[in-house]
Amino acid sequence: MATVVGPAAASTRLVSLDVFRGLTMASMVVVNNPGDWGNVYAPLLHAPWHGWTPTDLIFPFFLFIVGVSITLSGKSTSTASILRRGLIILGLGLFLAGYPRFDWSRWRLPGVLQRIAVCYVIAAFSYRAVQGDLRRRGTILFCFGVLLSVAYYFVMMYVPPPGGVAGDLSPEGNLGAHVDRALMSGHLWRPDWDPEGLLSTVPAIATTLFGVVAGLCLTSAQPETRTLRALAAAGVLGIIAGYAWHIVFPINKNIWTSSYVLFTAGAAALLLALCYWAIDVRGWRGWTKPFVILGTNAITLFVGSALLVKTMNWITVTGPEGNPVALSRYIYISWFVPMAAPKNASLLYAIANLVVLFAILAWMYRRRIFLRV
Repeated sequence: MATVVGPAAASTRLVSLDVFRGLTMASMVVVNNPGDWGNVYAPLLHAPWHGWTPTDLIFPFFLFIVGVSITLSGKSTSTASILRRGLIILGLGLFLAGYPRFDWSRWRLPGVLQRIAVCYVIAAFSYRAVQGDLRRRGTILFCFGVLLSVAYYFVMMYVPPPGGVAGDLSPEGNLGAHVDRALMSGHLWRPDWDPEGLLSTVPAIATTLFGVVAGLCLTSAQPETRTLRALAAAGVLGIIAGYAWHIVFPINKNIWTSSYVLFTAGAAALLLALCYWAIDVRGWRGWTKPFVILGTNAITLFVGSALLVKTMNWITVTGPEGNPVALSRYIYISWFVPMAAPKNASLLYAIANLVVLFAILAWMYRRRIFLRV
C-alpha cells in the first residue's frame, strides 16, 4: 500500500463516485457489526438463500464501483502495477482471514477482498486489452460480461457435480460448493460451502466489467443528459433482465447467480446515475462531505473495520456477572443494551462502530492522508 499526502483526486475524479463508494462502505460497516446477531432488523441481514435484501446489494455495488474506478483512475495500467495491486488486496484479505490467531487449520481462504482482487485484475487487464473508441470498448467489455454470465448459468444448471444432480442450487449441492470442497476443504466459511467461492467469482467478474462499461460511459465526451439517460436506461434494463432470469435462475448472492449479476448491476447503474445527476450535474454537494471522507479512504475503512471488530472479539474482560466475555460483548451489554429495545440497541452499536471509524478517517482526510493500493 502507498500513503498519499495531498489532493484526494485527479482531475477526472467524480465526487458522485466517491459518495456512492462512501454510502456503500458505510452500509457495509453497519450491517457487518451489529451488537447482537439475534436482534437485527430484516433489511440489515442477507437473504437466507434465494432472493435479496438491501444488504445483498452492498458487495456487488462495491465491485461495480471498482469497475467504474478502473476507467477513471490515473494509476498505471502496466502488467506489474495491476498485479501488484491485486496481490496487495489479496494479501490483505488473507491476513484479515487469519487475524488474530493465524491458525492454519481454521484459516478461511476465500473472502471478500480475495474476490475483489481477482475481479479487479481480470477487469483491469480486459480494459487494457480492448482498444478502439469508447463505444467499441464498451460494447466488447459488455459482451464479455454477458458471456461470463451466460456461461456460468449453463455450467451451474447443466453440469452435474460428482455424485450430485445438475441444476441443484442448494447450499451444499450446487456445483460451486463441490468445487470449493474439493480444493479448499476445511478452509471455507461454512464446512460445506462459501459465499465467495471459486466458481461464483466468475459472474462476479461480470459485475466488475459492467462497472467498467458504466465508467466508459461517464468518461465519454457526450452531453451530461445523454450520459444520464444511458446509465438510467441500462439500470432499468438490467433490473428487468435480472428479474426475468430469476424465473429460471433465482437471484442469489451466495452463489452470485447470473440473474443477481444483472439485477444488482442495474440497481448500481441507477444509483450511480442518481448520484451523478444530483452531485456532479446539479451541484448539490452540501450533504456529501461525510460520504466523500468514507469513500476516499475505502480500503482503510474496510481493513480498519475488520481489525476493530476482530480485536474487540479477541480481547477478553470480566463481564458484569463476573464471567469472562469478549470486549465487544462487554461494551454492548454495559452501554447499549440499557439504552434501547434489543434491535435498536444492536443497531446503535453498529452505528457507534461507524462513528469511531469515521472519526479516524475524518482526521486523515483533514491532513490529506489517503491510503492507496
